[in-house]
Amino acid sequence: MSSRKTASRQLTAAPWLLLAPFLALFVLTFVLPILVAIGSSFTKVTRNGLFGEQGVQTDFAWFSNYAQALANGNFLASIGRMLLFGVVQVTLMIALCTLLALLLESASARWPGFFRAVYFLPYGIPGVIATILWSFLYVPGLSPLVDLGKVFGLQLDFLGAGSVLWSIANIVTWTYTGYNMMIIVAQLKSIPTEVYEAAKVDGASPWRVARSIQLPLIRPALVLTTVFSIIGTLQLFVEPQVLKSVAPTIDSEYTPNLSAYATAFAYNDYNVAAAQAVLIALVAFLLSFIFLRLTNRKSR
Repeated sequence: MSSRKTASRQLTAAPWLLLAPFLALFVLTFVLPILVAIGSSFTKVTRNGLFGEQGVQTDFAWFSNYAQALANGNFLASIGRMLLFGVVQVTLMIALCTLLALLLESASARWPGFFRAVYFLPYGIPGVIATILWSFLYVPGLSPLVDLGKVFGLQLDFLGAGSVLWSIANIVTWTYTGYNMMIIVAQLKSIPTEVYEAAKVDGASPWRVARSIQLPLIRPALVLTTVFSIIGTLQLFVEPQVLKSVAPTIDSEYTPNLSAYATAFAYNDYNVAAAQAVLIALVAFLLSFIFLRLTNRKSR
């Protein structure tokens, strides 16, 4: 009887032993930094003396760091800027990757594997490299597009105050459309062939198949990619950080992540930066939650 209990305990403990390395890394690299950031957002560090030589005092600050973060007009403006960015860029990108997935999975598609690889390739290029490559098409004097526009009497300014946000949107769309397309393609491949055969027997056109069969059945993939894109929008950092050197209209607080970065490493106020990071996470969670509630309500 005891041997059975021992075997049962070993079977119960085996999965946890296999998961232990992953769980340890997950706690150390994900859970712990979040808890530290939240704790830091509720504290205030005071350095006594001119250079802090008289000691450092840490006090519980309640919500003063959050109040200071929300009193920063540039931080609030950056969130509003990213909301506008997300409404336009995410909508266009999801529509584009859905169209590409449907075209590549259609019966008349030629070399679908080749084109899937081509569209996915930009995702494999690091964001810094991708932004540098695109900057050669944006910077006057280097850009052949700007020179071509001058031939036709057009003054193209990709880095101006009114256009730089959409130049960044172009880079993000170019980078992530193929990645999102692959998620949708995977969902399309899970549709049973019997469904297509039944539609063919009924004489459904390709447009009718896409509208009445494929789009409803890939809805989970569309929801997933949209939620990922919403979260990624508020995390935008690399593209504006790299373009900042060639675009004077991009300041150090152009996006929420840039604002938190500047607060921490330019102004040395890590506690307010932690509060900004928590606020960014809360906004991303709130937007994702609202989107999921709206999509779930429509599906009922």
